[in-house]
Amino acid sequence: MSTRKALQIRAASLSHYDEVAKRLGLTPSLMLRKVGLTPRMLASPTQLIPLESGLALLEISAKESGCSTFGLHMAEARVLSDFGPVSLLLSHQGSVRMALQMITQYRHLLNESLGMHIEDMGKTTLITEEIMSDYAGGTQQSTDMAIGVLVLIFRAILGEHWRPQAVHFTHAANSDAQVHRRVFGCPVHFNSDFNGLVCLKADMDKPNARADAGMASYAQSFLESMPQRQGSSVVHDVRRSVYLLLPMGRASVEQIASGLGMNVRTLQRRLDESGVSFSQLLNEVRCELAQRYITHTPHSMGRVAEQLGYSNLSSFTRWFSAQFECSPSQMRERSLAQSRSV
Repeated sequence: MSTRKALQIRAASLSHYDEVAKRLGLTPSLMLRKVGLTPRMLASPTQLIPLESGLALLEISAKESGCSTFGLHMAEARVLSDFGPVSLLLSHQGSVRMALQMITQYRHLLNESLGMHIEDMGKTTLITEEIMSDYAGGTQQSTDMAIGVLVLIFRAILGEHWRPQAVHFTHAANSDAQVHRRVFGCPVHFNSDFNGLVCLKADMDKPNARADAGMASYAQSFLESMPQRQGSSVVHDVRRSVYLLLPMGRASVEQIASGLGMNVRTLQRRLDESGVSFSQLLNEVRCELAQRYITHTPHSMGRVAEQLGYSNLSSFTRWFSAQFECSPSQMRERSLAQSRSV
């Protein structure tokens, strides 16, 4: 039995959809209807909507508008105030690093499907982001938007002229890669091993000249007073960690327990109490990422195997065939055939 819970996002995640869709020749109400949404649902930023409806809306809109960079156009339209009450807290943090920590703490008010991992590497910092979903239509547009919004947060604190050192996407280059380069203003690497960006470590900790500790404290008190949804479970936290660390070859129970601030024995006990095991969660996420890489990236099968933790292709192929009753190549061929017929 799958442990994946049905995730939801705030309607604020789709802020400015109407204006972007109209500008690209779409009828917003018609597009919303195709994915089971209504204009009224998006009218309230705090309205919860199914994650997969949001993902589908972006992917279908990109196809029907003929704009392969739809997600980036959505990111460009965003402003920090679209985060709602969280925006006040973010804008008054002492640094970008502190702001990103607040996003992680209050992700339930933003987008609980988004995982973020921050790692300092010498003079640079690597920030990876992943959308936790097995939506068959892919996550290219939502991933583009998420990375674009991440850059928006940097620029809101460090100034509009800030640029990353590099941006990475696992998907292939769009037909118009110039849009990516214009939005990010730095080298953009497609067909990469991760989704995210590389920036200077100094930028992460540069003091925010507009920070006000009093306002930040007020904003945090206000957020804490808001009605809380059911808190994130350890199962969901482990799944998020596996999503982020598996492609990096570091999704061990020891690494994930440490990242969650507990020892291995405590993590295993809490998973036992939830009726699942670490190996079960690892296998589920591996299945979801395998389908994503095979059907939505140009990665070679050997590279997919490596990203999923297999040292050789034959072991990966045996595992894959046992999970999906077909070979990885057969799944890719079917996916290509379906996309050509659409």
